Amino acid sequence: MTNLRENVRNIAIIAHVDHGKTTLVDELLKQSGIFRENEHIAERAMDSNDIEKERGITILAKNTAIDYKEHRINILDTPGHADFGGEVERIMKMVDGVVLVVDAYEGTMPQTRFVLKKALEQNLKPVVVVNKIDKPSARAEQVVDEVLDLFIELDANDEQLEFPVVYASALSGTASLDADKQDENMQCLYETILDYVPAPIDNRDEPLQFQVALLDYNDYVGRIGVGRVFRGTIKVGQQVSLVKIDGTVKNFRVSKIFGFFGLNRVEIDEAYAGDLIAVSGMEDINVGETVTPHDNVEALPVLRIDEPTLEMTFSVNNSPFAGKEGTFVTARKIEERLETQLETDVSLRVTPTESPDSWVVAGRGELHLSILIENMRREGFELQVSKPQVIVKDVDGVKSEPYERVQIDVPDEYTGAIIESLGSRKGEMLDMQSNENGQTKLIFMVPARGLIGYSTEFMSMTRGYGIINHTFDSYRPRIKGRIGGRRNGVLVSIDKGVASTYAIMNLEDRGVNFMEPGTEVYEGMIVGENTRENDLTVNITKVKAANNIRSATKEQTTTMKKPRILTLEEALEYLNDDELVEVTPESIRLRKKILDKSERERAQKRQKMAEQEEE
Repeated sequence: MTNLRENVRNIAIIAHVDHGKTTLVDELLKQSGIFRENEHIAERAMDSNDIEKERGITILAKNTAIDYKEHRINILDTPGHADFGGEVERIMKMVDGVVLVVDAYEGTMPQTRFVLKKALEQNLKPVVVVNKIDKPSARAEQVVDEVLDLFIELDANDEQLEFPVVYASALSGTASLDADKQDENMQCLYETILDYVPAPIDNRDEPLQFQVALLDYNDYVGRIGVGRVFRGTIKVGQQVSLVKIDGTVKNFRVSKIFGFFGLNRVEIDEAYAGDLIAVSGMEDINVGETVTPHDNVEALPVLRIDEPTLEMTFSVNNSPFAGKEGTFVTARKIEERLETQLETDVSLRVTPTESPDSWVVAGRGELHLSILIENMRREGFELQVSKPQVIVKDVDGVKSEPYERVQIDVPDEYTGAIIESLGSRKGEMLDMQSNENGQTKLIFMVPARGLIGYSTEFMSMTRGYGIINHTFDSYRPRIKGRIGGRRNGVLVSIDKGVASTYAIMNLEDRGVNFMEPGTEVYEGMIVGENTRENDLTVNITKVKAANNIRSATKEQTTTMKKPRILTLEEALEYLNDDELVEVTPESIRLRKKILDKSERERAQKRQKMAEQEEE
């Protein structure tokens, strides 16, 4: 008979972005009584970095643990966004069950499908939480039906289909097994987890197997491997072997072991089969590697890490304003920072180029890369980045590109425009469902490069009423030719100076302005969008000539249109191949790669000739 550690449960909380899983973990932490009564707990305490707090998304998987009725429940809060799917997949290997959180109004979404598929593939036992049940628009019964349909579609086995459902309001801290009334706390959720999630096997007397699923880094102890003890016992001071991904074996001494409790890491002396822990003592420990005893080197199957699908070039800022706003501006500093990122970010790739000032950085998607850039600028870095490009791979001798599964929810009147716009980006419609409240759900399969820059167009097309979500699906044969991209040309500054109100107002009929009056500009900087397809050089620093002739329209006051100020993501999406985004702690500027007008025109002619020769 197999022994179980009945007092331990390991669960992952999975959900689509913004369905409330981090808020749910907060409530489970609070109600378990691990905080002192006078202790201040931040809202969404598990989202620890500034960008996570601002955007309300989880970027990094987090560990926590609570005690309930003499049981230790280890909880992993996972990212819901597909760009961080590699983390989700590895976490599924560390746990025995999942809590699937679904919004009581929105129902199942693309990332719900994505994270659930990973969980079912690992044969994990699911508990479904229908969250936000207190919303007036909640439709609990239909959502449970949608979840069941999704389970069937993803080939869940009979045992997985018998999932329990808990109805909750994470915000109010209440839950119940009945959709029509709420208990005053979340006790029924704790009980459901204990009843349905299997306890880990207790094989602590067998030879050790500990596998690393996540990495952390600390200046004092170096790299830290976070993972699960699958078999045996691990102790501080123990001499162990590490089986590397390539099969080589290295020996090291376990210098520290950390357990998790509440929001804290606690130093412990030993851990047993079923425990989730962090281990330090080895410099080059990596995700997927196994720690074993010297005399029983038996590795667990290597964990798969999602390959990058998008790349962009990071380079040293060489604009006329270089070094004015940042602290770290040299190639050496940027390279060191990218190497530090590689310590913990296993889905990132950094490749040097022929130029000592540039690196090709590849990641899982636009969000993955833009968060790295945003973190760097907040830390005081200045850099330039190029337009994101999809990574083309050879699959069975065929050039293939990444495709994304796209789900769109829009009011009915916008469906025609959406179908037409995604059709022009080589999207294929898989499904279309209209419901009685005037909303339509559309499912598409679209080449990833067709989605670069699409969200801005989508938002203006649906006037902000549309919701778009997409997740990586597969690599498929590459379609020839250009897909998507910006149709309009840009307004490019012809000289250096300060943008004037007079010049901006004179350019309003030429296109959309990106500048506030008083903004410093330089030659080759992009200051607006042209109404036509070609680029136009303009003088945005021109001031009104001072004379004593009174104008006939002097008394008429004209108002300037509000400029369109681009965020970092919008700027990255906006770029064309011959453009860059200059990123500093204080500014995000768009610029041409070649700043001089006549040089730029010569380069464009050469490129046109090369394209014609190719055809």
